Amino acid sequence: MKATISSSTVAAMLLLTAVGAAANDDQRIATFDLGSLDTIDALGLSTHVVGVPKASLPDYLAQYASDDYIDIGGLRSPDMDAISESDPSLILYTGRQGEWEEELADIAPLFDTTLQGDDYLAAFDANVRELAGRLAVESAAEEALESLHAEIESHREALSHAPRTLVVTHNGGNLMLNRHPVIHEVLGVAALDMPESVKSETRGTRTFTPLSPEAIGEIDPEVVLVIDRSAAIGDEPADADSLSQTFENAGTEARVVMLTPALWYLSGGGLQSLERQVDEVVTALKH
Repeated sequence: MKATISSSTVAAMLLLTAVGAAANDDQRIATFDLGSLDTIDALGLSTHVVGVPKASLPDYLAQYASDDYIDIGGLRSPDMDAISESDPSLILYTGRQGEWEEELADIAPLFDTTLQGDDYLAAFDANVRELAGRLAVESAAEEALESLHAEIESHREALSHAPRTLVVTHNGGNLMLNRHPVIHEVLGVAALDMPESVKSETRGTRTFTPLSPEAIGEIDPEVVLVIDRSAAIGDEPADADSLSQTFENAGTEARVVMLTPALWYLSGGGLQSLERQVDEVVTALKH
């Protein structure tokens, strides 16, 4: 599904590109965070990018696979030699690279772009503003955020009577509950109550809620939005028709919508990706 960028956002993007030249010319960024790469791109500051994890790039950021940028390794397998070669003045990273924090810090100053706190949109805004401040494009970022917030508010109103929606993550043939903040918090789509038969599991510091077809039949959603982790990382993807048949056999005729895997699993948290995510959900739930 291709996201449609609003005319107001296009205008804002053109302005942002024009002001990109005013950014801090000394900043050289190696980024493992694709959401931050997304924001840098939206702000017209691609010339400040020196290194990216090329194997994980979503289609809309495929231009960063060119030889103009150094491949700094995988999201969970950083290439320290390549990062050093890119000679960054700043490295952007998230929890996926947390175990290499000390090694990365030996190369260049770090900025942990993991969204912090319980308010997704506030954390998103804070990250955009922090990144914009480091690149001296604060005014441009504020205009982009104002445009994005106006669009989100418009869509929240349109989704006030959304169908019963269940969000799941597919991983290796298994489904798990995903209470995604973009869908339930930012857009205000109601999260469905889980029946007593659904039990959560704690693994380390993380909690997972597996969902069997029978449990989904009991929940009986009208729409199931699927975030396919397997597809995002290059493993066997889920099949929408097979899922629909499985759910029907379990007693529910829920409509299955496959969300764009890399957008939802790899590059969330960017100015462009948040707008694309919002557009995908609106398209799915107003179908």
